[in-house]
Amino acid sequence: MEPFEARDQFAFDYRMHEGSAMRVSHHFAGHTGMPVAIQTWVIAPGGFEGFHRHDGEGALQEFYQVLEGQARMRLGARTYDLGPGDSVIADAGVDHDLRNTGGTDLRVLTIWGPPGAADFSAFGSHQLAQQVRGAHSK
Repeated sequence: MEPFEARDQFAFDYRMHEGSAMRVSHHFAGHTGMPVAIQTWVIAPGGFEGFHRHDGEGALQEFYQVLEGQARMRLGARTYDLGPGDSVIADAGVDHDLRNTGGTDLRVLTIWGPPGAADFSAFGSHQLAQQVRGAHSK
């Protein structure tokens, strides 16, 4: 498999969780060597993912990052308005939905897979990230 994919090279139309149709790029078709799926979704104005959750044997955690556009994310009892660069984690078992609230296409990076943890503590960028988060929580 080639180690490069151009933007939208292998995109396809797809409807998730009884939401509206969206354009999906499932990067490298899941052949990244990592236990996650990495996708880019393009959702038209007014479009939405569909309110859902992943629990039980199919439990998944999902990371969302807005690349372009404006969105609203329902996550359990909370709602977040998102713009470019904003990120959200939907934990397994938590109801959630993503909706395009802007007037242009919403482009979102999603990474999803089974819940779990990895130890990145040996990496300097991880160590600094922990320090920065600690400084913001004081």
